[in-house]
Amino acid sequence: MCLIVFAWRPGHALPLLVAANRDEFHRRPSAPAAQWDDAPGVYAGRDLEAGGTWLGLSTHGRFAAVTNVRDPSQTQGPRSRGELPRGWLAGTDTLDRYAARVLTQSEQYTGFNLLLGDGKRLCWISQHRLTWLTEGIYGLSNAQLGTPWPKLTKARQALEAELEHPEPEALFRLLADTTQPADDQLPDTGIGLESERMLSSAFIQGEHYGTRASTLVYAWENGDRRLLERSFGPHGQPQGEADVRFRASWAPED
Repeated sequence: MCLIVFAWRPGHALPLLVAANRDEFHRRPSAPAAQWDDAPGVYAGRDLEAGGTWLGLSTHGRFAAVTNVRDPSQTQGPRSRGELPRGWLAGTDTLDRYAARVLTQSEQYTGFNLLLGDGKRLCWISQHRLTWLTEGIYGLSNAQLGTPWPKLTKARQALEAELEHPEPEALFRLLADTTQPADDQLPDTGIGLESERMLSSAFIQGEHYGTRASTLVYAWENGDRRLLERSFGPHGQPQGEADVRFRASWAPED
């Protein structure tokens, strides 16, 4: 994932609402959001190269999403970051145990931002940092949580404006924004101005790299779940839609 805006409101009828874009090379094979054959309780898209995922839900009330960290100077880890959400969604550890395990193994992965939730709590992990999130509206891209990149600030404000009646089409519109900010508003992450421009919009329409999926998550307090996804090819050409609905339950706590 490269853009995630979400509302976390414990105790609300809709405690978790997520709108996210996954940006990736078009040559990397992936499968759209669906229930996994080898993990029947997991609903997620799938990276067919390394076997992981970028965002998903489970019938045990679990939620996970990951983005990379844009830093050309960072050390490359030997393992795929998609393992991190997969391990949580398909695993049996409590949230505390899994988060602790991720922290001890974080150096095995290139820089990442990881969101993990169990239906009752939500945390953000970035390398050696763990933060338990309080109620609020958040934005996450390829830097630290809440870093005010223009596309992230705009998308978070758009999500906030839709919270009272968060209709899917309105949320998909905020994810489809191709507006590029002025050069003086762009971050400098060490990749050069042309690349900063290309990556500066919420929705990226490239020939070789771009937004591959736009995903919405509705997680209701009563356990109802809805995951909507639109897939895209080169130059932003639509390639299909998924609309997954199920009822989650919660395993007993330790």
